[in-house]
Amino acid sequence: QVQLVESGGGLVQPGGSLSLSCTASGNIFSLTSMGWYRQAPGKGPELVASITREGRTIYGASVKGRFTISKDTAKNTVYLQGINLKPEDAAVYYCYLDACLVDYTSCPTTWGQGTQVTVSS
Repeated sequence: QVQLVESGGGLVQPGGSLSLSCTASGNIFSLTSMGWYRQAPGKGPELVASITREGRTIYGASVKGRFTISKDTAKNTVYLQGINLKPEDAAVYYCYLDACLVDYTSCPTTWGQGTQVTVSS
């Protein structure tokens, strides 16, 4: 079983910066990708950013150029840095992990518990 522990988030002023981290613990056989989704009240989930084992990144259109995703493979940790935050960035941010556990027969997506980001002055 794999668990994801997120940290960071909280209250950010408009124009401020964001720093989130997510660490996976447990038996990971083969990691495919990690990343972040977010969901604001009344809206559906939105991809923020993802990064593959090889380091390829994908960003949601609304954060491209403002957010940066990175990883520390040795620590099974993914980081999300954001600048110039806007009120519309406020949401619950969820970390996810796509990985095969134990062997290639079990490759679920694991989700973190979510961390609230509020953008307000």
